[in-house]
Amino acid sequence: MTYETLDIHQDDRGVAYVTLNLPDKRNALAPEMIAELTDMAQTLGAARDTRAIVLSGAGKVFCAGGDLGWMKAQINADRATRMHEARKLAEMLNALNTMPTPLIGRIHGGAFGGGVGMACVCDVAIADEAAKFGLTETRLGIIPATIGPYVVARLGEGNARRVFMSARIFSAAEAAALGVVARAVPSDDLDAAVEAEVAPYLSVAPGAVGAAKALVRTLGPRIDADVIDDTIRQLADIWEGAEATYGIDAFFAKTPAPWQKYNDRTNG
Repeated sequence: MTYETLDIHQDDRGVAYVTLNLPDKRNALAPEMIAELTDMAQTLGAARDTRAIVLSGAGKVFCAGGDLGWMKAQINADRATRMHEARKLAEMLNALNTMPTPLIGRIHGGAFGGGVGMACVCDVAIADEAAKFGLTETRLGIIPATIGPYVVARLGEGNARRVFMSARIFSAAEAAALGVVARAVPSDDLDAAVEAEVAPYLSVAPGAVGAAKALVRTLGPRIDADVIDDTIRQLADIWEGAEATYGIDAFFAKTPAPWQKYNDRTNG
């Protein structure tokens, strides 16, 4: 199984290690990576001999969120194109969320925007205690729409409200308290902590694991086609507003957006 944006190897236990492999772009979610993650979830993630999948990122950060070139292209796109592009991300998240194989996140450096969404579709995520997190979309005049159902399902509404709208950067310790990750550990202990999450799956029936995962999803918040479609519509709506244009333009021009009244040092 060969991909351009993912590095994958599987050991003799049936544990697959999937690494987001665009370190020069901070593993940003570009269309090619989105397509490859979707395919991986539908193939490797559905294979009976895959006992667990560990998802990590190459380079300095786990995932910086949406690709900047993709975001800039949305400014000039029409509504149908924006919705088509948003659906690709929504379908990737859904594929990762619903695949029967357990997905374990190894989070280092940082997870921002879509990177937080990726952490939240993992069955369990472990973070380096030095990692930073943030749902930074509102800085750009947009919203965390397609990742929203998974973030709220993981955090609950109350905890989600603490970080969903403010775009503030928060620590791995707070990410653990909110429920984004299960634990934050020293970097030297990260691999061992991830392995501790993998080990139990080597002693249980793979079919039962997949059925149990499907069951727990039916007992949690509803994330179905209607919910996914609504998030896509809401994202398309926000892209049509003036704030998105101003926010994205300001970001690329490296100038303050109109609503930025001061420099918040807690977000730097």
